[in-house]
Amino acid sequence: MMIEPRLPKYQWGQRVKAAVDLHNDGSFPDAPAEGLLVGVGHTGEIVQVGRHTDANLPIYLVEFGERLVVGCLEEEISPL
Repeated sequence: MMIEPRLPKYQWGQRVKAAVDLHNDGSFPDAPAEGLLVGVGHTGEIVQVGRHTDANLPIYLVEFGERLVVGCLEEEISPL
C-alpha cells in the first residue's frame, strides 16, 4: 500500500522557530547522544526541503545559527 505524499507546508528560505526542543538523534557525532541542539523558540531559516522516503513526509533542513543545520519535521517548527 502506497502512502500518499504530504505536501510541504513551509518553503525554502522561510524563517521558522523551533516549536519543541530538538535533541541529537545521532546525526551529530560531535554532540552528545540525546543532547540538546536547539531550544524551543530559537529561530532559523529553511535551507532545503526534502522528503522522508519511507514515511513520505516532508523533512526541512533548518539552519539555526552558523553551521548548525538540523533536519526537522513539520510539527517541530512553526513559521515566524
